[in-house]
Amino acid sequence: MPYIIALIVILFAIIIKCIVVVQQSKAFVIERLGAFQAVWGVGLHFKLPFIDRIARRVSLKEQVLDYPPQPVITKDNVTMQIDTVVYFQITDPKLYTYGVEKPMTAMETLTATTLRNIIGDLELDQTLTSRDIINTKMRAILDEATDPWGIKVNRVELKNILPPADIQSSMEKQMKAERDRRQAILQAEGQKKSAILIAEGEKESAILRADAEKQAAILKAEGEAEAIRAVQKALADSLEMLNKSAPNDQVIKLKSIQAMEKVADGKATKIIIPSEMQGLVGLASGLVEGVKE
Repeated sequence: MPYIIALIVILFAIIIKCIVVVQQSKAFVIERLGAFQAVWGVGLHFKLPFIDRIARRVSLKEQVLDYPPQPVITKDNVTMQIDTVVYFQITDPKLYTYGVEKPMTAMETLTATTLRNIIGDLELDQTLTSRDIINTKMRAILDEATDPWGIKVNRVELKNILPPADIQSSMEKQMKAERDRRQAILQAEGQKKSAILIAEGEKESAILRADAEKQAAILKAEGEAEAIRAVQKALADSLEMLNKSAPNDQVIKLKSIQAMEKVADGKATKIIIPSEMQGLVGLASGLVEGVKE
């Protein structure tokens, strides 16, 4: 009786061990008597004891391989250190299991050789400025080469490009010189714009001053013309009044003297008086002196 119980327990343990559950995003490669049998996907599966075995558990998720820096020589014989990141996914577990021995090591070696081949056709400046082109070429080459292994390469990235120390120092000096040149250009452009603005401001100021002087001269001329018109009108009115009052010859002569005085306006140094008016002037002077006394 104890032997039967022990046998039942052993059989139950074997049955439990033969029940296999495959998780999400996993795939199991099954061999029967050493030969490929099937690929189990997600779900519950039963494995024949002592006959079937799980040859490999494969992850179907996208995976990342970060390779250490590799020495690479450019077309112009510059040795650089470049490290690469490869994003890949296993699409065929059977090919991945039986296609190549140690797939990850094979991918690392293939990535290094592909990188050396591509960089060997480029010069230093092209290598530093053509990352996207290098990434695209490497992805296409690796994807095609790893297709028989059941691997799909989704993306390749050059993580770091490290040129030699002396070249890096020269590049930094070149970049500094370029920044200084751009700064000098910006300063010159700023000074040019400032000078243009100052010149335009002076031009507008001169135009405004000239316009103001013009307006002032016009107003002054108009004022003088208005004053002359007023004087002429007053003189005309006075003459009209004299004509209406029938003045004698003495009054007319006196008005003539007053008119001559206005003509002189204090600026003339010599005034010639007709002989017929000299007596009248003397009389007027005597009357003025008498008034003063």
